[in-house]
Amino acid sequence: MEDELWELIEPLLPPWPRKAPGPRPVDDRRCLQGILYVLYNDVSWQLLPLELGFGSGQTCWRRLGRWHEAGVFETLHRILLAELHAADALDWTRACVDASHSRAKKGAGRPARHRSTAGRRAVNTI
Repeated sequence: MEDELWELIEPLLPPWPRKAPGPRPVDDRRCLQGILYVLYNDVSWQLLPLELGFGSGQTCWRRLGRWHEAGVFETLHRILLAELHAADALDWTRACVDASHSRAKKGAGRPARHRSTAGRRAVNTI
């Protein structure tokens, strides 16, 4: 993670309780890198390799929840959007728009659903 981005994020993070039980917590920057690793590589939290030094998957998952509750990501999103709008010339060379970012047209035709008649039984009437 670039230092410039970390300088924006670090002040938003809630302080760690001074008398927190248990071992010393994993550094926030390393933990954030673990969270980004899991999300980017689409692996489960349990499969986060300890060798990378990001802490355990459970540690990163808990920290993500703690930061989410503190509103860190909403605030960061607003800050980054403000920086984009304040920039004189936006660089769109890294922009990506695909089906996951654009809504489907309303009223677009859908294929008709076919009903199976194989499971129907004749009803006997007297």
